[in-house]
Amino acid sequence: MGKGCMTATKYFLFLFNLIFFLCGGVIMGFGLWLLLDNQSFIVVLHDSAAVKAACYILIAVGSFSMLMGFLGCLGAIYELRCLLGLYFACLLLILIAQVVAGTLIYFQKDALNEEMSKVVTKVLEDYPGSSSPTQQAWDFIQRNMACCGWTGHQDWSRNPVVVNSSQLLFPCSCHNASANSSDSGFCKAQTSDWPVYEAGCSSSVESWLLTNIGVVLGICVGVAVIELLGMILSICLCRNVKDYTKVPLYQ
Repeated sequence: MGKGCMTATKYFLFLFNLIFFLCGGVIMGFGLWLLLDNQSFIVVLHDSAAVKAACYILIAVGSFSMLMGFLGCLGAIYELRCLLGLYFACLLLILIAQVVAGTLIYFQKDALNEEMSKVVTKVLEDYPGSSSPTQQAWDFIQRNMACCGWTGHQDWSRNPVVVNSSQLLFPCSCHNASANSSDSGFCKAQTSDWPVYEAGCSSSVESWLLTNIGVVLGICVGVAVIELLGMILSICLCRNVKDYTKVPLYQ
């Protein structure tokens, strides 16, 4: 490989590692947002051990990606063969882990749906708290997605407030009228036929995921392409480094 190609490879590898470093920061930030945010619908799933584990995994993967990006930048600029080899091996492991994780998620989607159903059922049974973030998040979901319960409004029949009340109560956030008296808590129904949305929120959430699946897949493919390019450039540069016993000096 000529000197000009070596120089181009080195700086292209530095650029891809910089992008990889930034992608790691985005992944870590997303994991932290899922774990700490109390204002979005994801707070409904905070009681799930699987969701918490996924948050910690995202934070760990993001941090590790940032470290690998940093090491890759150093290896590229200073032509350190040991760092380039370590960088290639770590990228290969990350790529394999991503493929395995995607395969497991695809084949375990029924189990994930069952886990989510259990979490939401528990939320409905414990509703209402004292205006807790979980309650507010579930009200937000029902109000904005025009749905009621997880599979349907009959899911609310397990709520002790609804069961034990002498009045006909229904969740206000399920109200299908254009203007309701309240957006949270329970409202009084005039008849046993609740004026609520018929659709369950599971179908609404699934539709939302299908609508945004293109964005998720695009991000995943983009990250995979960056990783593959980083691996190719790192192995090419590593094979063509002549003197790797010391850090070269540039003026």
